Amino acid sequence: MVEINNVSSPDVFVLLGFSTRPSLEPILFILISGFYVVSILGNGIIILVSCMDVHLHTPMYFFLANLSFLDISFTTSIVPQLLVNLWGPQKTISYGGCVVQFYISHWLGATECVLLAVMSYDRYVAICRPLHYTVIMHPQLCLSLALTSWLGGLTTSVVGSTLTMLLPLCGNNHIDHFFCEMPLIMQLACVDTSLNEMEMYVASFIFVLLPLVLILVSYNHIARAVMKIGSAEGRRKAFNTCSSHVAVVALFYGSIIFMYLQPAKSNSHEQGKFIALFYTVVTPMLNPLIYTLRNKDVKKALRCIVLENCCGFAGSRGNI
Repeated sequence: MVEINNVSSPDVFVLLGFSTRPSLEPILFILISGFYVVSILGNGIIILVSCMDVHLHTPMYFFLANLSFLDISFTTSIVPQLLVNLWGPQKTISYGGCVVQFYISHWLGATECVLLAVMSYDRYVAICRPLHYTVIMHPQLCLSLALTSWLGGLTTSVVGSTLTMLLPLCGNNHIDHFFCEMPLIMQLACVDTSLNEMEMYVASFIFVLLPLVLILVSYNHIARAVMKIGSAEGRRKAFNTCSSHVAVVALFYGSIIFMYLQPAKSNSHEQGKFIALFYTVVTPMLNPLIYTLRNKDVKKALRCIVLENCCGFAGSRGNI
């Protein structure tokens, strides 16, 4: 028993990632570095604008700022280590680093599912019950919904990740992925993982499938309400209110659904890495672009902040 415990937790894990395609690694390094910088800047700008512009102190932008902070945290938990492994010959991550990575990625992934459902409810109230919007979506409720999203994701991560961490690995330390993901750690275990798999299925139902159902129900009601609007201009405004969120939901859930519908073949596993790359790197970069390019309020607020700072800077220079 002592001998098993000695080899159950390796000092390092080897992240195989894209090592079977060494010629692709420098290209991926450049692309992912660019995506990461754009993601940090884009999401950071949304947080800054949402906090600084009083016109954006609304439930919609409060939840959007939460989503942007989540995207920054999620990519930062994965991308820096990925870039290190792509750049050099070493493809390793410490045991502690791997544990932190799958705790955080599990937490933030579950939180995003719930947060997207909360944002769809906000859009439902805005379009289906506009006269009662400020009464229903009061600050206390918004704060409670945001805290529920974050604490719910944290709870499922603590339970699922802790059960996974307790599994004896018996010296197995090669992970055929570019980051530490809970199902892949479970595959390394040398004991029965039925309990872990059951917990994962239950958590997936509560934090992935159930929020998706709530999103679809919300947009079903929204679609019916929009169809009842008499003017074409009114329908267009209602559509613009929801289009950015619909695009973000489609990107997030589309990549997840596509990945889990892949057949169990070796080449599909390689495809799964690129799909995971899409939702861990590309989607967080696209989210702020979708919300800024399609949102006049954000663009106007950003323009005002830039002009005010420029004018203030010019004024201070003139005084000197």
